[in-house]
Amino acid sequence: MSSVASSFASVKLPAALVQQAREAAQPQRRSVAGQIEYWATLGRIADETGLTVQEAREAIALYDARHSSPADDESLDAIEARFMAAESTGRLAQAVRDTVLANRLKAAPSRHAA
Repeated sequence: MSSVASSFASVKLPAALVQQAREAAQPQRRSVAGQIEYWATLGRIADETGLTVQEAREAIALYDARHSSPADDESLDAIEARFMAAESTGRLAQAVRDTVLANRLKAAPSRHAA
């Protein structure tokens, strides 16, 4: 038995959920595990910040766009590693909060004009 600690764990998931993740992952070029991690991240962001899932998606996309240049030709593994690093340090959640606040501030004047 190895004494080296692993950063991975196995879990049992319903076959239907795994199939849904497989179908959702393919167009996004994610692995099944990556898709489930993405869903979990969206859920955690929504739960912890009170954002809608759409707001969380937009914040993640904005965060990714700001932290990569068009010239980058990163592998999927490198992108996932950057995403997970941003999530683990709290930078992703902060980017979500900043984006939502900025969107709310932009929307506030138009709400009062109506």
